[in-house]
Parts: sequence; structure tokens; C-alpha cells
Amino acid sequence: MEKLDALVEKLKKYGYDVHTFENAQQAKNYLLETIPQTDTVGIGGSMTVQQMGLDQALRARGQQVFWHWSAPAEEANEMRKKAATADTYLCSANALTMDGKIVNIDGFGNRVAGTIYGPERVFLVVGRNKIAPDLTGAIDRTRNIAAPLNARRLNRHTPC
Repeated sequence: MEKLDALVEKLKKYGYDVHTFENAQQAKNYLLETIPQTDTVGIGGSMTVQQMGLDQALRARGQQVFWHWSAPAEEANEMRKKAATADTYLCSANALTMDGKIVNIDGFGNRVAGTIYGPERVFLVVGRNKIAPDLTGAIDRTRNIAAPLNARRLNRHTPC
């Protein structure tokens, strides 16, 4: 817990508004309370967001959600563009270092674009399993855990 508190303080020094939760349901409830119901919501490829059921909860309350995972293959690129310019953007990170560096390997660049350009509000949903001690550990986690899992899930043959 002490290490998590130190990471939170580091992220706050970088200007991030950081919230921690005991479980995914608490995080989901926070996001549903915080994201204006009038917002369009873009989602970058994220198993974390999917497992939380955020897309379904947002749609259930009538929000327009742009997520290439829920679009037909021929519409995926257009959906990525719409997601990156929505009012609110949700995604995760492949890894987060203890000194506050966010690490992502992104097949199309949509998550990176969505987090740095476009949406008024961006929420990174990062589980404790994604925290690495340093940049070397974060890159290792990204290359040897996150990317291979994504490649298998997407049936892609990549160098990872």
C-alpha cells in the first residue's frame, strides 16, 4: 500500500487526477458517476474496460460509445477515429512505472492518439497488475505479457 501511495503522489505531481479503488466495481461506479451522460465516449482496445463491463453500462444509459471492438471489421478504422475525438476517452495502459511513466505498445496508434490528442476527458484504467518497478520492467511487461496476450487474442503473428 505504501508503494501505491508513493506512485499516486508521483502521478499527482505530474498533474494527473488519480483515484484508487479496492476493486473494479468501485472503479466502474466512479467512472459512471463522473462521465457526463451527455458525453460521447471513445474506448481504446482494453480488456480491463471490457471486463469491467463499462461499454455495456454506458450504452445502457443511452450514451453513444465508439469502440472498434464492437464494430464490424470494415468499420473498425472509422470507429477508432471517432473514439479518439469523443468527449471522453477510456483505455488502459500496458504498464505503469513506479515513477509515473505510462507505457503502451499500440498496433494502430489509436490508444496513444486518444490519450494525448482530442478528448476533453481521458481516463486510464490501470490495474495493480500493470505496475512495474521501472521503465525496464514496464517494457518487459509490455513485450512479454501484454503484447503476446493481445496477439493470441487477436490471432496475430507478431515479433512478440
